Amino acid sequence: MRFNGSASYVATQDLQVAVNAAIALERPLLVKGEPGTGKSVLAVEIARALGAPLIEWHIKSTTRAQQGLYEYDAVSRLRDSQLGDERVRDIRHYIKRGKLWEAFIAPERPVLLIDEIDKADIEFPNDLLQELDRMEFYVYETDETIKATRRPVVIITSNNEKELPDAFLRRCFFHYIKFPDEDTMRAIVDVHFPGIKQRLVAEALNIFYDIRKAPGLKKKPSTSELLDWLKLLLVEDVDEKVLRERDPTKLIPPLHGALLKNEQDVHLFERLAFLARRDQRGGGT
Repeated sequence: MRFNGSASYVATQDLQVAVNAAIALERPLLVKGEPGTGKSVLAVEIARALGAPLIEWHIKSTTRAQQGLYEYDAVSRLRDSQLGDERVRDIRHYIKRGKLWEAFIAPERPVLLIDEIDKADIEFPNDLLQELDRMEFYVYETDETIKATRRPVVIITSNNEKELPDAFLRRCFFHYIKFPDEDTMRAIVDVHFPGIKQRLVAEALNIFYDIRKAPGLKKKPSTSELLDWLKLLLVEDVDEKVLRERDPTKLIPPLHGALLKNEQDVHLFERLAFLARRDQRGGGT
């Protein structure tokens, strides 16, 4: 099983090496990087490239590690027993399998995505150490051990919202997805918009990277936001000449709502444009 990218996902050489190393070592691949750099999509593309089933576990702040194994619905069983339901005789009716259970018993070797693990409680990664290491867990209610028939390819993503425990990090192969340079970004754009005018892409990328370099920017636009912006430029048939106009008094690009996602950043560019206009007036007097 080797991953070499896909027709719809541009994977750099170092990312391909990391994925294949994790597969060879049978270790979870921990992927970090800016939001919007394709961390979650990576698992989808790995599954597609390997022809493997994909199991996704999206983590929230309220998610507990036990939910990934199974949950026992004691309340429903009590209610059914009061109603005389025959199902109460088999406790298995009240056990809901979690995503790890699904991955462990999958008929084909699956790709398991544990998405945004840093959203959960700090103890969440530690609570999964043994299960991810041994690829098995014990179900107390039924007195059985669930063991992986085939070790799944595990992809874990993190946005660096909190530090992960050292014991957890030791069990992972780590890769940081760097923000794409212009050449890589062009390749990504070409995948999503085949046949797009290269002059339009060149001007759009100039503006995009200039915005990301702006000092004081609260949220830098990501790859996904660039793709949204390009889609809007194409829908609205915005000419590259409009983008090429580098008038400092008009610093906010057209359809900027796809790139600037909070009022602080919009005000920043409005203020820069105001200062540029004032300087022009001052220079003309």
